[in-house]
Amino acid sequence: MEFEKALTSFIEFLRGIRNLSPNTLRAYQQDLRHWINELGRTLGVKTVQELDKNFSPTCLRSYLMGLYLTHEKTSLCRRLSAIRSFLRYLKNQHWLSQDFGIYVPSPKIQEKLPLFLKIEEMGELLDSPDLSQRLGRRDRALFEILYGCGLRVGEVVGLDLRHLDLEGGWVRVMGKGSKERMLPFGSAAREALTHYLKDRSGVSQGEPLFVNFRGTRLSSRSVARILAKHLVKIASTKSLSPHGVRHSFATHLLSAGADLRTIQELLGHTRLTTTQRYTHLDLGKLVDDYRGAHPLNRKV
Repeated sequence: MEFEKALTSFIEFLRGIRNLSPNTLRAYQQDLRHWINELGRTLGVKTVQELDKNFSPTCLRSYLMGLYLTHEKTSLCRRLSAIRSFLRYLKNQHWLSQDFGIYVPSPKIQEKLPLFLKIEEMGELLDSPDLSQRLGRRDRALFEILYGCGLRVGEVVGLDLRHLDLEGGWVRVMGKGSKERMLPFGSAAREALTHYLKDRSGVSQGEPLFVNFRGTRLSSRSVARILAKHLVKIASTKSLSPHGVRHSFATHLLSAGADLRTIQELLGHTRLTTTQRYTHLDLGKLVDDYRGAHPLNRKV
């Protein structure tokens, strides 16, 4: 079987069975096509059957080593993960005699703590839009719903007016893998949304919730630019992405005593280990909690 047909079958499997997002599918295709092209260039391998006869763990290690100087370790891990998944799929389809990916370990990477805003910094960000301006009212509502619900940027730009229950304080979100969840928001977000929606009166429920000055749906890049503009206003030294607002949401909830499982549900994570990477407390808070909770109340 030619690699292109095997790759097409694999991507359809990921789309139909695992229900991965379009961006993830695109990344898989790009990474695997690059590797397949290298197999043809270095080993002359053009089909899955030829790979079965010629593959060795050394050739995969050599491929990764060739990328070492120009790629971050996280990028190498992502690429190896795509290759492993592809090889496992080929084995499960009985197109390979064995799963070759298990012979190559992932490179160890040092996880970086994600950037986030402290509670007082978040307050400054929420107060930064000029509420006398139409776009300022939009930005305030945008930040309130991003932070109030801990949404991914793709989730917030995908919201329509029909997804919002303003009176009840709920929003219906379509997350990764087309998984839907209902999230509550507080009075501050309700007030900001109410003022913003007065500027949107007369539009249908199927219209996007957040729009640009031309009236078309905001893009993820637009949200990042809006956030960067307001971070400059509050003289923040952080270069924060919209995902950093999501990190802030999770961290502040955990700091206030919310259960990690609850945060997992709010963030829409399948695994708790993913949630744990999104949450972190400062050292002073950890020390205070330790002194207050440990039965021996030791000083540290």
